[in-house]
Amino acid sequence: MEQCFLVSAGEMKQYDRYTTDCLGIPALVLMERAALATVQAMREELGDLSGKRILAVCGGGNNGGDGAAVSRLLLDAGSLVEVCCIAEEETCSPETKRQLQILREYGKEIFPIFPAGEYDIIIDALFGVGLSRDVGGVYAEWIEKINRCGAYVVSVDIPSGIHADSGRTMGCSVNADLTVTYAFMKRGLFLYPGRTHAGKTVCKDIGITDRSFAGCPPACFTYTGRGDASLFPVRTPEGNKGTFGKLLIAAGSVGMGGACLLCAESAYRAGAGMVKAVTPQDNRTILQTALPEALLLTYEENNVSSDKIREAWEWSDGIVAGPGMGMGEDARTILRMLLEEADRSVILDADALNLLSAEPALWELASKRAEVFPDKTLILTPHQKELARLTGKTIWELKREPLKYANELADKLHCVVVSKDAVTAVCTGKEPFFLNTAGNSGMATAGSGDVLAGILGGFLVQSQMAGENPVKWVSKGVYLHACAGDRARERVGESAMLAGDLIKGLTDLSGKGICGNE
Repeated sequence: MEQCFLVSAGEMKQYDRYTTDCLGIPALVLMERAALATVQAMREELGDLSGKRILAVCGGGNNGGDGAAVSRLLLDAGSLVEVCCIAEEETCSPETKRQLQILREYGKEIFPIFPAGEYDIIIDALFGVGLSRDVGGVYAEWIEKINRCGAYVVSVDIPSGIHADSGRTMGCSVNADLTVTYAFMKRGLFLYPGRTHAGKTVCKDIGITDRSFAGCPPACFTYTGRGDASLFPVRTPEGNKGTFGKLLIAAGSVGMGGACLLCAESAYRAGAGMVKAVTPQDNRTILQTALPEALLLTYEENNVSSDKIREAWEWSDGIVAGPGMGMGEDARTILRMLLEEADRSVILDADALNLLSAEPALWELASKRAEVFPDKTLILTPHQKELARLTGKTIWELKREPLKYANELADKLHCVVVSKDAVTAVCTGKEPFFLNTAGNSGMATAGSGDVLAGILGGFLVQSQMAGENPVKWVSKGVYLHACAGDRARERVGESAMLAGDLIKGLTDLSGKGICGNE
């Protein structure tokens, strides 16, 4: 597993400018290196490019200059290249003007219109990462022509029309087969729908390195590589079950014992030494049969003992509340006690989040926890509907700005927000934040969130016992969950995946199993 940065458009512009203005590497040199890297990536994917009919579609910014430089290198490689530029040449950037002039010296005509013809490959160099408004007019027409042509499409840096920060489509966007991005991965290449439009994405070094951060590294990071046992907290050989943490899980309701079971077993598989489940009496048999290792504190309906709940959280090193818990009076009573009294770090999931958004009194207690228990962490794990209820935003708004509102919620409650979606984000209200790039669609199945809550709970209590800040382990827990999903896909496929398969994936990873994204 390796950590790498995902940059925003603003950050990339800053690093680009520092490289040229402060480090003294000319923009034309960076452009030449970008072109060389793009042609190299094309050869890696497509093999010999000689004789290929190629059209380069260029805009007036430096992205268009990259496309023009790629065209020249392809000419030298024996490709049959045509070039069109949508911008008036006098409006082009100085570097793009120079690249177009070089092409004319090569004897190439620069077409001001989209030429008719059949092509094997189209180079999309209309817009780079700086696009900030919706695409319309002739630009939209050219994008539509690129998408209709049936050729293999290579996008330069980012598919034209995709927002570099949010991944959203700016009116319309190119559907690329290959995207060659430079220096650092862009956030919008991993967030949907940008991830879909990008096709296969490769990142190439062109000479802009972490030297150009100048003390301001990117705010967003991810993990890459093949998941393995290194994702789990290190266990001391002289430890015991108390050493590895005691987790209290308030979960399950009548007819919903499975959520409690999945969460508890996942916590054990993530390394927790002891797990105690607070759950209705009706769930006792299923838990004792399926997971005899779990300790139980059961209660009859409408008969929750405050004293026993208090004893349970005092026994624990951390708490998970919510999976399958329901929204009845028993759930309210338990959650109210945990928020108001429990001097422990707490993870709120599923129904605990629904209660939080529905009950102003519970919201008030949650908002005060950072003040009352300043050294304890509150972690929320909402999926998009739950996040919409917590923030008062629509799903459309959340999809449009996939990081903004989760960060605002984290800042408001002084908590960690694990915003679960096709690309899960871990937000703290301040930098840095994490985007998960592993996992697959098979994980969109009932109980998957319960497994994640259990993993995070297991990591939480181990970090507490080790005296570590649990926040850094939240991102690792999210990534471990995704890697377990990738391991499950190898075994059963995406369509047939169950939440229990994720737990089996954990057992593979804790030994010699491997998974994850390359």
